[in-house]
Amino acid sequence: MSTLMRAPAECASWEWELDGFAPPGLNSALMTVARMSSLLRDHGLLEPDALKWQWLVAGRGGVGVTTSLALRGKLDEAELAQRIEQCRPVGFPDAEIGALTVSGVGTWIDAGGVQHREPDLVGLTVYADERHLAAEVAVFHDIWAYCDFSGVPHPDVQRRNAPRLAAALQELELLLGAAAEPGDPTYFGHAEGYGMEMPDLIDGLGPDLTDML
Repeated sequence: MSTLMRAPAECASWEWELDGFAPPGLNSALMTVARMSSLLRDHGLLEPDALKWQWLVAGRGGVGVTTSLALRGKLDEAELAQRIEQCRPVGFPDAEIGALTVSGVGTWIDAGGVQHREPDLVGLTVYADERHLAAEVAVFHDIWAYCDFSGVPHPDVQRRNAPRLAAALQELELLLGAAAEPGDPTYFGHAEGYGMEMPDLIDGLGPDLTDML
């Protein structure tokens, strides 16, 4: 059960262009999913429990079918490729895989040092395009920021969580052999380096973002 407020858009995201890491295509995308999710699991940020994607047809786009595949334990890309093929819609034999989104549970730490489990603490998306390979890590909660969503500073919470995310992002850069680029800003924040940008404070408070939650 969720114990944190979650923004409807990213608070921060990081993107990788991975054409130099592996050739485009489903097999490379699944390999990337397995390696990135394993690293995020090691940092306690994402324990994968499901893989979701849409089916697309060239020249038409989405066919209105989304598949979710349950995951357990260490991910094996060869087994995943076989299971995905078995999920292909019968009515669309030429359908291709859209973006692969990994969901699962992560651990965050409150101001008192108590650990909590939270669904989709960190999001991982890998793009399985036949012409281009890319990946994105995104966060949707305020625990990585200096202020909470209401604008009240919570530096103890940030101090216990943001360094874990930063360490994971730096290790992902080493794994992928590519620097992370910050994603587009949203109402809820923007990536700066390996964390979230510092908000402008007025009388010691940041912006109140709760009107959009």
